[in-house]
Amino acid sequence: MSSDSRFVPLVLKTDTEPHMNKIFISSACKFLSLVFFFALISYTSSAQEISAEPAAIKAGESLFNANCKACHRVKTKLVGPALAGIESRAPSIDWIIDFVHNSSAVIASGDDYAVKLYNEYNKTQMTAFTGLKNEDILNILAYVKAEAEKVDAPPTPGGSTAAGPVSSTPSEYLNIILIGMVIILLLILIILGLLVSALKRFLDQKELSVEDREMVHSPISISSITRSPGFIFIVVFLVAALGFKAVINGLFSVGVQQGYAPKQPIAFSHKIHAGQYEIDCQYCHVGASKGKNATIPSVNICMNCHNQIKQGSLTGETEISKIVAAYENNKPIEWVRIHNLPDLAYFNHSQHVNVAGVECQTCHGPIETMDVVRQHSLLTMGWCIDCHRKTDVNTRGNAYYDKLVELHNMKSKAPMKVEEIGGLECSKCHY
Repeated sequence: MSSDSRFVPLVLKTDTEPHMNKIFISSACKFLSLVFFFALISYTSSAQEISAEPAAIKAGESLFNANCKACHRVKTKLVGPALAGIESRAPSIDWIIDFVHNSSAVIASGDDYAVKLYNEYNKTQMTAFTGLKNEDILNILAYVKAEAEKVDAPPTPGGSTAAGPVSSTPSEYLNIILIGMVIILLLILIILGLLVSALKRFLDQKELSVEDREMVHSPISISSITRSPGFIFIVVFLVAALGFKAVINGLFSVGVQQGYAPKQPIAFSHKIHAGQYEIDCQYCHVGASKGKNATIPSVNICMNCHNQIKQGSLTGETEISKIVAAYENNKPIEWVRIHNLPDLAYFNHSQHVNVAGVECQTCHGPIETMDVVRQHSLLTMGWCIDCHRKTDVNTRGNAYYDKLVELHNMKSKAPMKVEEIGGLECSKCHY
């Protein structure tokens, strides 16, 4: 019996041990799976957090101005909703990223919040920004959050904002200069009159012949002045000089279209779009940061906003209806070109916008104040050369210039100008 009793437990142990091992392994796998799952969720959520780093906010500002500012503001409603607090209103950060990448797909999926926005904003779908990375969208949200948390500065007395110093000479100074010049001319005439009078008194003390005395005291009349050889010479010289100057000015003005403001097929106002609504120039002129030409905006870009905005007209035919008609008929708008360089000159917008950081207003003037766009600058070779002589090279954050800056600083402490890096070489603009 004892041998049997020892044998039976041995058999039971060998039968149940694999089963218990399987249960233990299965439970352990489930536990590890749950741990991994929650860790993955935690990592994903932490990866999608909105950054408060200044670099992220600065990058987000640039992306916001280039892609979002045409339809959105941070604290006020425009074409789309105000973006302040969007991270708490939207279902999740992932939802925002998906919506920015392809709003049509999110709406088509039946998402409640997406459908609500779609109906609230006149069933206008947001442009799909498939080129934006997740990091880019998070940077935009970082900028929006930072701007939303800013406290608006109180208005200055009188309801106007404080302005910087005005660089142009006040008109009062010009009037003072002109008045001073007139006074100087009058003083010169008085002095000349006194000199003539003194000479006459001096000659009266001399013994002069009758003819000489008559000449000294001869009356001065307009007819005698106009018949004098000196007066005739002065008149001929002035007429020839003015004529010569007019010819030279005419030759120099050949091909110069400063002030040119042609009538466009649609009365588009930059004062409203770039000024009042602060739409970034590169939202419409997408080529300015990418290549040689700034490009003319397509009708599709116009319809990004005017699918919803259909108000606003001038006398006669509604201007927006012309845009809609061009869009529906699939015809481009035949804008009249204003700024035109000769074929022998090469100019690259992206080099000046991206690398140099030149503002659009530097060449195109206060475009945000123009109802009708005009050519503001001369755009001549001399005008470009003068700019290259005066403009500092933008070397900040650009390793390409590090060696050049080092060599320049060895010779001079003054900022490095464009002309010092070949900005005046003929082949830079003529090829």
